[in-house]
Amino acid sequence: MEMFNNLAFGFEHALTLQNLMYCAIGCVVGTLVGLLPGLGPLSTISLLLPLTYSIPTGGALIMLAGIYYGAQYGDSVSAITMKIPHASSIVACIDGYQMNLKGKTGLALFTAGVSSFIGGTVAIVVLSTMAPALGEVGLLFGPADYCALMLLGFFCVSFVSSGSLLNGLAMAMIGILLGVIGTDVNSGVARYTMDLAFLQDGVGLISIALGCFGIAEIVKNLDNRNTLTPFNGKIKLIPTWPEFKRILPSALRGSVVGSVLGILPGGGPTIAQFAAYAADKRFSKDRHEIGSGAIEGVAGQAAADEAAARTSFIPLMAIGIPENAVMALMLAAFIVKGIQPGPNMIGTHPDLFWGLVASMWVGNCFLLILNVPLVRYWLSVFKIPYTVLFPAILFFCCIGTFSINNNLDDIYITAIFGLIGYLFLRLGMEAAPLMLGFILGPMLEENFRRAMLLSRGEFSIFLTRPISGTLLALIGAAVVWQLVSFLRKARKAPALEQAPAEP
Repeated sequence: MEMFNNLAFGFEHALTLQNLMYCAIGCVVGTLVGLLPGLGPLSTISLLLPLTYSIPTGGALIMLAGIYYGAQYGDSVSAITMKIPHASSIVACIDGYQMNLKGKTGLALFTAGVSSFIGGTVAIVVLSTMAPALGEVGLLFGPADYCALMLLGFFCVSFVSSGSLLNGLAMAMIGILLGVIGTDVNSGVARYTMDLAFLQDGVGLISIALGCFGIAEIVKNLDNRNTLTPFNGKIKLIPTWPEFKRILPSALRGSVVGSVLGILPGGGPTIAQFAAYAADKRFSKDRHEIGSGAIEGVAGQAAADEAAARTSFIPLMAIGIPENAVMALMLAAFIVKGIQPGPNMIGTHPDLFWGLVASMWVGNCFLLILNVPLVRYWLSVFKIPYTVLFPAILFFCCIGTFSINNNLDDIYITAIFGLIGYLFLRLGMEAAPLMLGFILGPMLEENFRRAMLLSRGEFSIFLTRPISGTLLALIGAAVVWQLVSFLRKARKAPALEQAPAEP
């Protein structure tokens, strides 16, 4: 009952005409930012942060939050229609783009919109009921626990990769090697930079994502003379009842996964999408279709993406610790307004806390109204012939890459990875495991080093800590189960070959 009273108090502040306007502005700007290749909420919020000086405190925070979670849906649109992802929509390129090639673009975008609404709603319930308690749970995770969590993420390679497991592991290893390029944080030694100054800070995630997915796909389509437009087929929006029954369980699974991973520092939408995709490949009734244009591959990812974006506010507001770069900018916005997020925020500024929570659900409705009915209009842009559209796409890719560090070298790196990504496509190698390795590799190394320093080189810390020990036990059980399944299939194969053919 207390939750409903708190939410009612929050809606009194969120539903004022002024705050509704700021929420709508944030959702619209966030969606447009997500549509543009390379641009994301990080660069947009950093550019708009000075405006918060002249905007009321509640309206400024609501607008910046709307840009963040609004961009998550826009990310899915560009990933599904053009296979140009942001960091939080890499997985959408797998099944979403396959649905686009099959003429189911409208259905894929509708699924992404509805699943995002479901994920956001579940996350808001979690945020409003368990924010203080869940924030303290995040503090229980130590370096050894995060190291085990990253290893569990690497186990997801077998689910993310729809082709050969060996190829998937090889691509993940390439991603790990790319992730360690740059200056070592602990020792200050440059690694794998080849004495090139622009590699001192490492390779950017956006450069690899745009290159291996976006530019590689453009080159592939230009190589195929039969491909005239990136969108084909009739626009079908409303799913049939059997299709909706496939969307709902996947969206709920993704909502739970995203809500949990959004709380953990270092988690968020980027990792949540891979975990939700792995859960679908394990528990979905139609898991054999995932990877070739299954509707579950879009629903779970979109729900996890949106849920993680919202629950990532829990560590910020409940503890005062930002879990990613975007939350660090949100912390700056709080401090600019003279507010210190933390355990006392709910008591000292209940209007801001509950007003921001309530505005997220209002923004959720704005995104549903804004995006689902306008799917036909979004798709009308992508009916432009590819020979006209691809220069504009490349232009926005370059602008988005350049805007992150204002460095021309990032454009050259993106172009190089575009050629590498095209080579991967020609060889039948998938880029999703590479991205997973690139994201998790540096995090695994950093937390492993911290764990070793705390334990003075004793590996027993991974087994003596309850959280890491449990996670490692789960990984071991999953590996044994996979081996047993593989051996069973290997034994059945010769028996089927030796069976006499029926007359």
